[in-house]
Amino acid sequence: MPDSESNLVSSHVDVINGTSVLSEMKISDEKRSVEKRAVTQIEKNGYPDSIYINAAKIFQGIHTEKSEDKIQVRYGGNSDSPMMAFKDEHSRRVSYELAFNTLKYQNLLEEILLDSRTYPCYSIPDELTSLLVVILYDLQDRKFKKRKIFAEEELVAEVQEIENYLYSYRTKLAAALARCRIKYDALSIEYFVPETIWKQEQRASTLPLCFWINTFKISLEDVIRDLEMKGFRKVESVSDLDHYTYAVDQHCHDVLVFPSSLREELLNLDLFADCKLLLQDKSRSLAVHSAQALLSEGGDIIMAHIGSHLTIAHMSVLTNSSRSKIFACGVKSSAKEEELRNSFSHMGCENIQLLHEDFTELEPTDPRLDKAKVILLLPQCSGLGAGNPMEFILSENRDAGLLRDLFQGFVSEDKLSILAERQLNELIHALKFKKVQAIVYCTCSVYPEENELVVQKALESGVEGDKVRRYRVIPSVFSTCSNSESSTEMFFKMEPSEISSGCFLAVLEREKGTSKKVSAKDILDAAEEENLLDGIAEEKPKEEVKKQKVKQRRRKVTASKPKAAKLLHRQTGANVKAEVPVSKAASKIQEQHEGHVKAASNASQKTVHRKKAASNAPQKTVHKKKVVSNTPQKTVHQKKAASNTPQKKVHRTKAASNIQQKNVPPTVSRVELKNPHSHTAPLKVPKPTSHLSPLGKAYERQTPAQKAHAEQIRLVLKLLAITLPPLITQYERL
Repeated sequence: MPDSESNLVSSHVDVINGTSVLSEMKISDEKRSVEKRAVTQIEKNGYPDSIYINAAKIFQGIHTEKSEDKIQVRYGGNSDSPMMAFKDEHSRRVSYELAFNTLKYQNLLEEILLDSRTYPCYSIPDELTSLLVVILYDLQDRKFKKRKIFAEEELVAEVQEIENYLYSYRTKLAAALARCRIKYDALSIEYFVPETIWKQEQRASTLPLCFWINTFKISLEDVIRDLEMKGFRKVESVSDLDHYTYAVDQHCHDVLVFPSSLREELLNLDLFADCKLLLQDKSRSLAVHSAQALLSEGGDIIMAHIGSHLTIAHMSVLTNSSRSKIFACGVKSSAKEEELRNSFSHMGCENIQLLHEDFTELEPTDPRLDKAKVILLLPQCSGLGAGNPMEFILSENRDAGLLRDLFQGFVSEDKLSILAERQLNELIHALKFKKVQAIVYCTCSVYPEENELVVQKALESGVEGDKVRRYRVIPSVFSTCSNSESSTEMFFKMEPSEISSGCFLAVLEREKGTSKKVSAKDILDAAEEENLLDGIAEEKPKEEVKKQKVKQRRRKVTASKPKAAKLLHRQTGANVKAEVPVSKAASKIQEQHEGHVKAASNASQKTVHRKKAASNAPQKTVHKKKVVSNTPQKTVHQKKAASNTPQKKVHRTKAASNIQQKNVPPTVSRVELKNPHSHTAPLKVPKPTSHLSPLGKAYERQTPAQKAHAEQIRLVLKLLAITLPPLITQYERL
């Protein structure tokens, strides 16, 4: 018996040594840049109890579920949204990392439990199986050494019970691990990691680090000067990065790129501690710069998702000079609101307004958003294009289920369909904001179902309506400076690689102009919908509209004929020494032209017979004041024929007008009242003139055709500066 116990102890020592060698092999496989971090993990003495509890809750929601006939280890009921309380950001990060590492080795850990007969344990319920597996991973990672308990640590009974139970089986567990390695001919524990996860981690370990500069606290020039003092050297491109070097990003002028090997050293710099340099994935900087480029002076921005507070802060920094407001949606709790306000205050951001409503709960006519011109839409997506999925989940507050999708290497069709439908609903809702002029849609997905197809379906939905300018996809601001194939496309895309994360970017902008002719009614209707008329434009009754059209047709017919007589009379009366009355027939013909065509024609014929007598009348007649009753009866009869109004006595004004005559040479003026529907001679109203000037004599020598042409020219010229007289006197021949 002692021999068997001795052999067991010896076997335990060999397993422990093998595990140590295994860890060393793991270090040698990694790049030199992460050597220090790997050593830190080996020398660690475990975590506080709260870390194990939170990691177990995360693992419970993301563990791989097997078919019923293959289930040997049961995890109890799943909790999709477990309630977790993290002490700080470091605790949150460590909890997620521990849960994901447990997921990577889930099959191996389950086999160790079964082979060592540590499981099943009737004292541990299925609901605590996740905690059992999580603590087992950490125990083998510590080389099966006992964890140190710190005095200030708050102990959890479940954690203490399971840890003591596993530690009592440490020898059997170590032996089971050794047998698994022999069985699968695994030189290291990394053999049990799926190839997709291994490649993803390798790519994440070499991915350059992107820091954007908080210009609220420091300028680009000061950052470069500070980096040069610390021994950093600037290079032209990311491909030239070496150890202590950096480059300015080709797309975002305020983003600096560093080698991944400098992560720990950079995070310990004062520049990072004082929020002067902020570490964030480049895809978010691309989205922010795209939205800022579309923003007009004084316009506001709606950020549809709270996502990372760093994205909101970056947007605030870029729009500070334009006095824009940033509306961030989806801040549900007062605790979260206070946390965000403290973070923004520490970074110097003051133009951010937090909204409790989700984006889809906002009304497009919300008065708070009247000045919003751009919407930045960063929806929840599969995220498989992210260079470092763990960082993406932690920084963007995304669903931990992404870790399971990453482990599988794909997203299930059901989940992809749910995500695409949610993204489409959010983009369609963004199109309903009629005062918004542009939308930026950005994801970290590699699936067209979440990218191009969502944009295409949203534009085809027609939710904007026909009375507003429709949206169209335009190239982003980065297309001109990109050397990739994406520069020739309407969408901006970056494929996941060793130097960048994957990113899809679509910019939707309202059409600035259209060749299609829009009616005035449609313009007024659209303006009324946007409350731009304040009740000015009201729909008129059909009868009133019909009357206005009839009046307009009448005015077009009579504008150049009867109305001209009135205008010429007013102008002549203001410039000559005596006012020359014009018959009321002209005024009546303007208003009732179609009913009195015949009367106007008869008056025109009679006037022709009187032409000679009127022209031979003495010039003194103009200066006399005479009563209308002395007029021959024939003239009265003619007036009645031309107008149905009762005869009135109208006295002519004095010839001694205050207007000087010397500036206007006396001429013989005729007003021709032409009827377009009659072939009779036009009505000519002669006006007595004073002694003819040389200009007047020249006029008399003209032929009738020349006179008519001259009168037409005079009439056209005078129409431009003449208004209708309030009263028209009668024409009398004395």
